[in-house]
Amino acid sequence: QVQLVESGGGLVQPGGSLRLSCAGSGSIFSAYAMGWYRQAPGKQRELVARITIGGSINYADSVKGRFTISRDSAKNTMYLQMNSLKPEDMARYYCYAGYSSGTSWGQGTQVTVSS
Repeated sequence: QVQLVESGGGLVQPGGSLRLSCAGSGSIFSAYAMGWYRQAPGKQRELVARITIGGSINYADSVKGRFTISRDSAKNTMYLQMNSLKPEDMARYYCYAGYSSGTSWGQGTQVTVSS
């Protein structure tokens, strides 16, 4: 199964930006869907953004207009550009890739939004 590794998390002030990366050990572009979830302490994991093999993109209402999901086939990497970050965006972010054989998950990267 494809191994996924996230990077790019960190501490940012409200209103700031971060770009998360998700690198795959194998082709992530054969996945029927890939995207990002996040989980804050005491809360359920929620879908942040998703892109399907056909190129359809979905965002959580809470991040529309601020976050952008993209992918680079040459680098076998998916990205999540996060702008205008808010304290409520603080969470651990996980990338995933769904295949007919199952779903691969990364280990997560922490995003902290605080002044």
